[in-house]
This record gives sequence, C-alpha cells and structure tokens, in this order.
Amino acid sequence: MFDVGFSELMVIAVVALIVIGPERLPRVARTMGHLFGRLQRYVNDVKADINREIELDELRKFKSTFEDAARGFEGTVNTAVDSVQSEVSKTEAELDALTRIEDGAAAPSGTPQSAPADAASQSAEDGREPQGGAPPPPEKTAV
Repeated sequence: MFDVGFSELMVIAVVALIVIGPERLPRVARTMGHLFGRLQRYVNDVKADINREIELDELRKFKSTFEDAARGFEGTVNTAVDSVQSEVSKTEAELDALTRIEDGAAAPSGTPQSAPADAASQSAEDGREPQGGAPPPPEKTAV
C-alpha cells in the first residue's frame, strides 16, 4: 500500500519513541498493528467485492449474448418450420384438388364404368395383353 523504505521507518520509530515514550510505545505499536491489519482486511474485502461485481457483469454480458444467439436460432428454426408447413399445406391442397378432379372424371354422369373393359382398353392402348377376361381372338393365317 505504502512504499516505505528502511530509513523512513527508522525516522518514524525514533519520532514515535520520543513523542509517545518508552512505556506506552509497545501498547501503541500493538494497537497500530491491529488497526493496520483491519485496514488491510477491509481493503482486501473491497477488492474481492469489486472483482465479484466485475465477474458478475461479465457473466451477465455472456448470458445476454447467449440469449440473443438462442433467440436468433429459435427465429431461424421457426422460419424454417413455417416454410416447411406452408409447403406441406400447399402440397396437400394440390393433392386434394387432383383427387377431386380424378373422382369427378371417373364418374361424370354418376354411372359406374366397368373396370374390366377399362383394363382391356388400357392394355390394348399400351400394347400389352389384357389381364384376366377372355383371350384375344386368334390371328388368321393363309393356307
């Protein structure tokens, strides 16, 4: 705390001996030692409190930075989720529309169409043999 050299300390001791006297000097020195010790403890406590406050302030700043980063990440995730949900909803709407169109085209007059005839005509258009039903008529050959 104070930078006192040996010569300055000797001057203070001689002055104290002259002013206080040899009988009371040991008791005064002991009291001064106790007061100096209390002063040192008080100064150390203040330093420790200041260091704690600085650390708490740094932790608060770190917490704030971390919370800001978490909010930013949460916003990014929410945006991505909203985008995906929007695309899923749009796709569901398109599939529902296609299903309604196919249902409307399958029975426009309300009369059911026969499935085997549809399968045979579809197979014929594809160039495949119809599955099930009657076999195709035999081809005629010249004799």
